[in-house]
Amino acid sequence: METSGRATDPTGPTDGLTVLGNTVRHSIDHVEVFPAPAHVTTVRFTTDELQSMCPVTQQPDIAHVVIEYTPDRWCIESKSLKLYLWGFRDRAVFAEALTAEIANEVMTTAQPADVTVTLTQRPRGGIEVQAIARLTR
Repeated sequence: METSGRATDPTGPTDGLTVLGNTVRHSIDHVEVFPAPAHVTTVRFTTDELQSMCPVTQQPDIAHVVIEYTPDRWCIESKSLKLYLWGFRDRAVFAEALTAEIANEVMTTAQPADVTVTLTQRPRGGIEVQAIARLTR
């Protein structure tokens, strides 16, 4: 696997993983992957701690996100996902664009059969925003 975290052919299950087992105090640009175990049909990550900023007001936006994918050859390593998502905390981005960006990262890096990202932004001004991005290979 190359250092960008993009899927290639590692020789062992942890080859190419750079953040797992290490102290990392910064966000990362891409998730990291490891070979998918046989018979795993669905992987789902859920967090209530996704933060970004409103591109208009610069106020913080907090969202619940569910990332669900059908692995083919690769699974996403969860610590790298946490550090990847951490990178949005200081980024001004609309919820819809953020949802699409996360789905694209999963599809590009893990190369699953399909991915669905559901992002529910906590209400501000009484309006909750939910955006869903689905990609299929």
